[in-house]
Formats: sequence, structure tokens, C-alpha cells
Amino acid sequence: MIKGFTRFLQSPGEHIRSLFGPQDASAGNPVLRIIPRQEHPVSRQHFSDAALKVLYRLHNAGHEAFLVGGCIRDSLLGRMPKDFDVATDATPEEVRELFRNSRLIGRRFRIVHVRFGREVIEVTTFRGKPGDDHGDHIAQQSDDGMLLRDNVWGNIEEDALRRDFTINALYYNIADFSIHDFADGVRDIESRTLRLIGDPATRYREDPVRMLRAVRFAAKLDFHLDPATEAPVHEHAPLLLQVPPARLFDEVLKLFMGGHGVETFRLLRDYGLFAMLFPEADEAMAELPWAEAVIERALASTDRRIHEERPVTPAFLFAALLWGPVQLRQQALEADGMPPIPALQAASQQVISRQLQHVAIPKRFSLPMRDIWDLQQRLPLRRGKRVFQTREHPRFRAAYDFLLVREAAGELAPGLGDWWTAFQDADEHEQRRLLSKVGADPASSPAPRKRRRRRKPRKPPTDE
Repeated sequence: MIKGFTRFLQSPGEHIRSLFGPQDASAGNPVLRIIPRQEHPVSRQHFSDAALKVLYRLHNAGHEAFLVGGCIRDSLLGRMPKDFDVATDATPEEVRELFRNSRLIGRRFRIVHVRFGREVIEVTTFRGKPGDDHGDHIAQQSDDGMLLRDNVWGNIEEDALRRDFTINALYYNIADFSIHDFADGVRDIESRTLRLIGDPATRYREDPVRMLRAVRFAAKLDFHLDPATEAPVHEHAPLLLQVPPARLFDEVLKLFMGGHGVETFRLLRDYGLFAMLFPEADEAMAELPWAEAVIERALASTDRRIHEERPVTPAFLFAALLWGPVQLRQQALEADGMPPIPALQAASQQVISRQLQHVAIPKRFSLPMRDIWDLQQRLPLRRGKRVFQTREHPRFRAAYDFLLVREAAGELAPGLGDWWTAFQDADEHEQRRLLSKVGADPASSPAPRKRRRRRKPRKPPTDE
């Protein structure tokens, strides 16, 4: 079985075709295909112990239990799955009773998070189609068709057709280890096609975030969008303005912190979605020749660090995404007579305030982001003790990396970054030499400031 799995990973499309043969182009709606265990490569060995515990406890309690979505898709693509989602006929309350280490979350979609240490298994109940007899507390849509609440329970067939993309409507049955394919998802994996289930325009109106998910999957999996899935995106992009900024923050992290940020950014711009998330950054790229390059260089650096399993911070990315708008506002304020440092601080506040209307940025990221910006004005000041104070700043490393990005993008002339690179690795003697080149030597203490002599108060004249 292991050899068969290896062969499948080398050419998954060829093996999937052998399972089902050529697709009938004249077929109407896709029919359920059940792939038995001996005919697919997905193995329990690739699932986490936590996911298996959830599956087996639900199964042993008499419930249907399936792994669904990305973990099955990634397994069929030869990728090691990381996140495990479970779908079941048990209601959230029934799941909660089975797992003391769980909690109910969400109002729009009620789901259960089962926690095993740092790992969280998401458990959802099969969803059905809302009917006229369901009140607003169970199912509700806005006037534009956006789903505001969707807690109608159904069966697995209804649940599959309510998922977004065909490649995510794949279910692994823990009862017999078969895969249930409800929407021809396996064929779309073989052809590397991203296809929405149902009418794309309707599905985008139900949840505009699906447009972001389409871009993210296309970049991550190197898939192409089906023409019908792609066609409505430009027209429906403004629907993202209706999505709560807090939810879009989570989506932005998924877009840019998955190791495929550069390609994701380019697709977002191609489809007109980036302007809905970062409108002022989009405007700045039209005015500043280096603004786009700064963003792409920062994303490339983050992608590289993720692939090398090194730490990354969203503060660095947000600093790059919003640096262009900050510079434009700062220039305008300085033109009105404001000094550079107050101008930068005022510009930073203005840009963040506007951005929060579109994508929320928690203070745990916005404050370090502002430190990175502030240090851009301190890095050129290399005199006396100040250079060591800058070097010891908690955000120095991020600010230094950002300086290198700015130089590589052509915003700044090269040189300052090389100086700081050399200074960090130098011993005390070499540091003195580097500082002497810019007119300062830390070994020589600054001359003491002359104290102004106080004038003695004049005695008032006395009458004799």
C-alpha cells in the first residue's frame, strides 16, 4: 500500500483517471462516487491522533463521522495535511456533550472546536437548505443575498452541495475508510481546476469571502479558475466592503502568511480584490513607482522564511502594505510645514484609521508596525550612543529587514543597509571604524555641555 501511495504522489492525475475513466461531458449534475479504500491513497497514518480520536468517538456514539475538505484534497495531491475538519450528523450540542475539551463558537455558523493541547479539530454539523419555515434565528440573508446566519441541519448530500468548491466536497468515512465524492472534486483535482458548486454569482453574494478563498487556493495549489467561477469576480469584488473588518483580518493572514504571498498578491490585483482590502495602498501604487515593489519584496521575504520554517510576523507585512500611503501623507504634511517626525506620526495614524474601516489590525500588530516605520527615520542617524540605542530596539531586526526591502525595491539608494549589516557582525574595533566613516567615534565621550552662568540678581538701589 505504501508503494502504491508513492506512485500516486508522483502522478496523481494518471491514477485518478484510472479510477473513473473519461468523464461523460453530457452528464448533468455530478453523481456521488464512492471510492473504496483499496482504490485511493488516503491513509489514517497521515491524520493526526486528535482527528482520529474525534472521528472514532463520534462513530462509536452512533453518529456519522467524516474528515472533509482540505485535508482530503491535500492528501490526494500528495501534500501532507495539516488542518483537520470533521463533518457529522451530530448537532453542536451533542458534540459538546461528547467532548469536555470543546466549546461552541460562532453565530453565523455554529461549530464546535475540540482542543487537544495546541491542536484544534473543527467539527461541523451537516448543513441543509434553509426553508420558509426557518426563523431568522436559524437562517437569515441580507437584501443582497449574503448569508447572515446559516444553522439549518441536513444530511451529508445537502452538506456537500453547500460547500464552496468541488475539491472541498470530498469526505473520508471513518466507518469503512472510503472517500465520498459528491461534486466531481476528484476529477477537478486531476485537471487542477478550481470550480464553485452551484451558480458562482449567487455563491459570491452569499459569502463574498469565497472570492478570496478562490484566489488563495489558486495560488497555493497552482490551480486555474474555471471560466464560470472566474467570470463574476470583478463585478462582485465590491461585495467585500460589506464583510466585517475583523473577519477580513483573518482572511488576509491566510492569504499572505501561507507561503504563497507573492502569487496571491498578483492574483488579488488582477481580479480587483486587493483594492477592496487595502484601498489606500492600491492608490499609492498608482503614484509611487516603488510601492508595488516594496510589497512584493516583503511578501517574497515572508514566503522564503515560511518555507525555511523561520518565524514571521504580520506586523512586517502590514508595514510594507501600508508604507506607500504613509509616505504620501507624510510628504503632504511636510509640504504644509510640519517637521518630519511629527509628520510621520500623524501620517501613520491617518493611514491606520482609514485601513481599520476595511481590514482590522489588532494593536498587537499595529503598534510594532508603527515602530518599524519610526525606526526608518532613526536608522540613517549613526552618531554616538544613538546608534547603539537603535541597535538594541526590540523592533530593530524587523526595521532593518524593512530597510533592505526598501533599498531592493528602489525607494532608497543602496548603502545604508550594507552599513547596518556590517555593523551588526562587527567587533568593537570594527564598529568604531564604521562609525568614524560617518563622523563619530563611540569611544570618545561627547564634550560636556557648557553650563550657563547664572546672573546674580541685581540689588535694588537703596536711598542713602
